[in-house]
Amino acid sequence: MFEILEALYALAVEYMAVWGYWGLIMGMALESACFPLPSEIILPFGGYMVSQGIMNFWEAVLAGLLGGVLGSTIAYLVGSYGGRPFIEKYGRYILIRKQDLQRADDLFARYGNKIVFWARLMPVVRTFISLPAGIARMNFSSFLVYTIAGSFPWTVIFVYAGVKMGDNWDRIRAIFEKFDVIIILTLVAIVVFWVINRVREVLKGG
Repeated sequence: MFEILEALYALAVEYMAVWGYWGLIMGMALESACFPLPSEIILPFGGYMVSQGIMNFWEAVLAGLLGGVLGSTIAYLVGSYGGRPFIEKYGRYILIRKQDLQRADDLFARYGNKIVFWARLMPVVRTFISLPAGIARMNFSSFLVYTIAGSFPWTVIFVYAGVKMGDNWDRIRAIFEKFDVIIILTLVAIVVFWVINRVREVLKGG
């Protein structure tokens, strides 16, 4: 599994080296559309290319931001037009009730702006937040505004870090892998806890 991911990372870097800004846009679009291609690799490499005079800093930031918004929009639409009907029809088979879907709707209606904004500043979570936002059918205009607002500082920071790190740009990913593990374990624990409670409710006839 890890070998596959490493090969994917290497392919993304090679593609960016050839296609420049378009490669950066494509890489960030994939990352934001729920593909396991972390921006902690894509953006610093863009910064490295800036340090080599191949890219301009703000143009690299704009390309990264544009790609992120495009990918996020795709994931949102998939959640809204594909994921939601699927869950409404088959959700009961994976322990998701209509009440759960309604709670998600209420959550994003009330706190969606904050959820999307802060999620864009978190490793791992930022990759997948668009899908549940789409499933909950969060207001699309608000979704775009807060996606851009949260993605902009993330993009600037990681492109700038790549510029400063130069040939050592790939070390940034190694630093953030620790945070990724913590976040993934936390999310897994939350899901396991939720599944256990749902199974108990089902056994009790809830």
